[in-house]
This record gives sequence, C-alpha cells and structure tokens, in this order.
Amino acid sequence: MGEKRVVPGPLKRLLNVDAAVTNVFCRITENYMSPTKFRNHFKALEISCHSLPWIATWVALFWVLWNPDLFEMQVNFFIGLIIDILCVAIMKALVRRRRPPGNKPDMFLTVGSDIYSFPSGHVSRAVFISLFFSQLYPLGNILSFLLYTWAILVAISRVLLKRHYLLDVTGGAVLGFIEAGIVSIIWLNKRSSVSIINWLSEEKITLEGLQDAVEIDID
Repeated sequence: MGEKRVVPGPLKRLLNVDAAVTNVFCRITENYMSPTKFRNHFKALEISCHSLPWIATWVALFWVLWNPDLFEMQVNFFIGLIIDILCVAIMKALVRRRRPPGNKPDMFLTVGSDIYSFPSGHVSRAVFISLFFSQLYPLGNILSFLLYTWAILVAISRVLLKRHYLLDVTGGAVLGFIEAGIVSIIWLNKRSSVSIINWLSEEKITLEGLQDAVEIDID
C-alpha cells in the first residue's frame, strides 16, 4: 500500500476555497437552470467535446475529403488534438485531484486518468479548437462567435454536471491557450504536411504550387 498523499497547507486551503466557490456558483446557477431539465443538454455538450469522437472523426475526414489543399490545416489541427490529450493525461496523473462529490458515474467514455478532475480536458479542447479556427486557421467571424459560445457553454456545463471545480475549468482554459500557442510555433507548412500524409497513405500526392511541383514518392 502506498502512503496517503499529503497536500500542502496553502494548496489545501486553495482547494477548499475553490470547492466552496464552486458550490455557491452551482447553487446560484441552478436557481435559473434546473439541473434535471438541462442535464441532457449538458451531456450533449460533454459528447461534443470528448477526445475520442474528435480524433476518430478527424482521421476519417482525411480520407473522406482527401484534399491536398486542406492537409496543412488538418495535420496541424490533429497535432494539436494529440498535444491536448497528452497534456491533460499527464497533468491529471500528476495532480490526481478527485472529482466533486456530486459527480455521477455516467460520464461519456471515461479512459485512464479521466477519474481525476484537474485540468478539464473538455475545456482545454474546446478552447484550443475555438482558437485554432478563429486565429490559426480563421473560418470567419460567425463561426468564431459560435465556437467561443460553445467553449463557454462547455465550461459552464462541466461545473454544473459536477464533473469539475471552477479551478479545473480555469486550468483547462489556460491549457487550451497554451496548446494553441504551441501549435502556432511548430506549425507545419504544406510540404511537411503532405509528406506526413504520403508517409501514412499509399496514394501519391503532387505538391502543387510549390517549387518545381515536386512529387513525393512512397518507398
């Protein structure tokens, strides 16, 4: 049996304040939004930002769309998703904060470190996705507004579902900003993105618009 983890005094006080403030937030919000009435909506938001559907759907889109003009965006977005999953898993495993007492065991597709609460992976993912398609690969002001609204609703729903404390949600949002920054720094250009797709696929892609229209062959 491992020794029980000892939480430093200042950190314990911070966590206690976080729990108290979260409870107050939930009580005030529930005066206007019945948890029972809106729970299905919150669950839909939970599914909409789960890592596994995003990864599976994005991989499928590579082959469904199969457009070299989109590969740069698709590859960099996929890298961001992988960074998010790894960062959240590592941080949860290190911090090991338990979820709020009111959390029900009905979370959609829990895996590994999902039993822990800090940071919120759903929020980090929602923030990263919103920033990616509004700043790194802008798709228009209307979609940006919808994505930011979605991210805010995801964050609120995580607290009202009792999945997370407010500090968990805040940590997730900060992590999402950092992930978007990392992707912007390591951004792969069209040539590199097509090279990755060619390495993973048996189809041959011509790099149109690049010097000498180089064609990358697969050995």
